Amino acid sequence: MAPLHASDRALVDRLLAGDEPAFDRFFKTYASGLFRFALLRLHRDEDAAEEVVQATLSTAIRKLGTYRGEASLFTWLCTFCRHEISAHYRRAQRTAFETALVEEALEIRGALESLAAPGDQPDAALEQQELATLVRTVLDLLPNRYGDALQWKYAHELSVREIASRLNVTPKAAESVLTRAREAFRDAFATLHGDRDGSPRRGLA
Repeated sequence: MAPLHASDRALVDRLLAGDEPAFDRFFKTYASGLFRFALLRLHRDEDAAEEVVQATLSTAIRKLGTYRGEASLFTWLCTFCRHEISAHYRRAQRTAFETALVEEALEIRGALESLAAPGDQPDAALEQQELATLVRTVLDLLPNRYGDALQWKYAHELSVREIASRLNVTPKAAESVLTRAREAFRDAFATLHGDRDGSPRRGLA
């Protein structure tokens, strides 16, 4: 049975065969449409739309062999584009989450430095990227319940009542979870910070 979109299937066959004019046609035909598709879903952020389209086309080229012509080529490409848009928002959300926790981590570092003995001050503050990596490591060590609560608080900016609803507990209990989550985060950060700079681990019995 012939594919419903035989002309699209024929173009893909040419692409798979390495036909250079076919690649020119492919990019000229679909790049602008994908850009408009992404732009509408990225709040008119042109830079983000360009990144998403590039990622979409790269993924599509790698997976050309899976195209069967059952849907139009543009519809098929839009499926990848939607995945890339979702990934963009996940990265943005994660960045916001890490930034919020990095701010707390900086406060923790200040507290550690204030406890250090004279002449035993750590070197200059960690670079932002290094600190973000440390925060990610700390989050991986936390119980899922604590990690979720922190993410809802800092990434999603949910109220305590909303967090309580997600945890299926009372608002007072949610506040307690958040308090314990922050304390666990600070303790884990202090422990890993000690491992990184060679100083004794603090906050451990």
